[in-house]
Formats: sequence, structure tokens, C-alpha cells
Amino acid sequence: MTPVSSVRQLAWKCLLRWSQGGIFAETLVARTAAEHSLSHADRSLLQAIVYDTLRHMSWLDHIRKTLRPGKLEEKMRWLVLMGLCQLFVLRQAEHAAVSETVRLAPQRVRGVVNGMLRNAVRRMKELEAARAELPLEVQYSTPSWLVNRWLREFGEIETRAMLEWNTQTPPVYARLNPLNPPADIPDAWEPLPGLSGWYRLNGPLPLEALRAGQLYVTDPSTRYCVKLLAPQPGERVLDACAAPGGKSAAMLAATGGDLHLLATDVEEFRLKPLRENLLRSGGQDVQVAQHDWTQPCPAAWAGVFDAVLLDVPCSNSGVLQRRVDARWRLSENEFSRLAALQLQILEQACAAVRPGGRLVYSTCSIDREEDRAVVDAFLSTHKNFVFVREYLALPHREQADGAYAALLQRAE
Repeated sequence: MTPVSSVRQLAWKCLLRWSQGGIFAETLVARTAAEHSLSHADRSLLQAIVYDTLRHMSWLDHIRKTLRPGKLEEKMRWLVLMGLCQLFVLRQAEHAAVSETVRLAPQRVRGVVNGMLRNAVRRMKELEAARAELPLEVQYSTPSWLVNRWLREFGEIETRAMLEWNTQTPPVYARLNPLNPPADIPDAWEPLPGLSGWYRLNGPLPLEALRAGQLYVTDPSTRYCVKLLAPQPGERVLDACAAPGGKSAAMLAATGGDLHLLATDVEEFRLKPLRENLLRSGGQDVQVAQHDWTQPCPAAWAGVFDAVLLDVPCSNSGVLQRRVDARWRLSENEFSRLAALQLQILEQACAAVRPGGRLVYSTCSIDREEDRAVVDAFLSTHKNFVFVREYLALPHREQADGAYAALLQRAE
């Protein structure tokens, strides 16, 4: 076991590196855990401190400024935020959270950090009670422009519920592979009500079962686009933006593996793990290829697929609970840029659908500009496709990630 103070120091280093930009928190935590050979418990502590500091950043910074108005050296600001996270979010023992965090501070500012954190302990009830009176963007640590965007689109009740949902730590979900189920279900796998074959995983990841292809870690929201596409045994299906392969694996499961599947991705380095995932999932006739769908559909693929799944790159606005730093990396003008890219991909990939075939356009965004607006723009210039139905999954309603999917049919 790594000393707890050392894990806190690693968390501080991760937060400082994250603040410089260019790297995701998930990557930082994974790399740090691997480099230091952290145990499951230590990795969990590292992840909890880093993720929850970012998840509650605005509120924690408000507390910091309440305790000590004025500027604080940036390096020390992140240390204080990390200490406040341990006290207010993770609910760690007060003496340990304070003393171990203070120990990391340079001697010249140790008294300042100690005073702020001990003052936070004394005023905890007062500071927590005041949270409900703060602006939504501070209370729920979300950029004000995004809060205002949601208020316009969803109204205050839905927006507040979504913001609250995004402050919670997401569970780890997995779907059993019916083509290769495990012999026994451990007690740590909690069945999801009403969703056969879906489980909430508690404790360490079951690596052996994952390597054996007996289950696939994914969110329940991924099932909506597959359900709309409704792949049938024997069909020829294209998963156009497939890596790492979760939705392709779900289609294989839904058809008993009897699927002629082509899975493509824009990045060549993703193809090997994609192929391995699909073979583990029970694919019999699986092909994997690199293709950039902003470019025209290759002639060999044009008009030959019964069904095409197009899960396009997006803002991740539906998965802010799970992707803790996405809200801080996103800017308002990104939506129009992404919508233009999504429409371009849709216009190229639609050529792979045979006459009478189906296409599902899918995102993990809940923003209309990336969802129905893209579909409507496409349909306005592609009269040989018709809109059939759509599904918008708001995360707080589904108690899972947010997602959007629309089913389109090509004329015979």
C-alpha cells in the first residue's frame, strides 16, 4: 500500500498537470496509477480526489474565497481545493484530511493552508447551508453559459435536476455477453432492475471476465441506439465510428453473433483493440477497417449495408457526470463546429445504406444543435431518407448517461 499522504501528493500533481491543459483527468489518473503500481484502494482514492475536486471545482473555490478572500498562489489554490474536497465531498476524517494535506504544503505557506482548512471544519455546517443560495453555476460547478443554455432548452426544473445528477459519482455498469456468459454471478455484481443482463459492478473490475469476453463495461444508455437500429440475424451492418466496440458488441449479442459486421474507426491505432473486443464478444464474420467518414464512402461499401450505426463525435454534454473535465474543456462555439462535422459525417456515411435500409444517428449529447437539428438539416437535402423516430435520454431521468438516437429509413 502506498502511504495515504503520497496518494494525496500524486492527486495534487495530477490536478496541477490538468490545470495546464492538453490532457484528460482520466488519462492522468490511469497513467499515475500505472507508473506507481497503485493498489485498487490507492487508485480509488487518487481517482476520487482528482475527479471530485474537478466535479465540484466552482463550489470548492467559492468556499476557499469565503475562508480567505484574495488571491492565492495557483499551486496552493489547488492544494486547498483538494483539501476542501476531502472534507466537504469525500467526507474523510477531518484530522486526516487536514493534517495530511497541510503536510504537503511548503513550510512558508503551511500556516495559511492549515488555517483555511481548520476554519473550514469549524464553519462546515454554515458553508454547506449557504450552498443552496448560490447561483446554479457555482452551486453545481458548471460554466454559466452551459447552465443558461440548458435553462433555455429544458427549463429550470429539468436543468437543476441535471446539474444535481452531474455532481454525483457515476457507478460502473456492465452488460453480460449472452454468447459467452460467466458460470457464476458474484455477489458484487448488482442486477439493474428491469434490464436483463445488466449489472452494477462494485469493487475491483473483474478483469478475468472482461478478458474472456463474458461482460463488457458500458453504460445502459448505449442500448438505445442499438434498440432503434434493431439489427437482425444475417444482416450486413456497418458500425461507422466503432471504437472501442461496445455498440458493435451489443449488436452481436442481439443477433446471437449471426451478423456480417464491418466496424470502422478514423484512428488506425484503435483498430487492433477494436478487433480483439469484437472477437471476444463472439463475432463470427467481423471486419475492421480504418476510414475517415468526413471523406466519401468507399465504392466497395456504397449501398450494401442493411443497417448503419453512426455514433458521431460530440460535445459529451450528456455524460458530464462520468467525464468530469468535459464541462471545463467545452466552449459554447464548439456546438456549431461539432454540428457541422456531424452533418458532414452523416452525409458521407448515408451512402453505405442500401435502398430500403436503416441508419441510426447517435450521440452522447443532449443538445438539440447536435441532435435533432443535425438530423433535420440532413433530411432537408436528402429526400431519399425519412425520419422514423428518435429517443432523447436525459441523464437524471434515465439514472444513466444522457444520449440521443434517431432512426432514419432509406427509400426503396
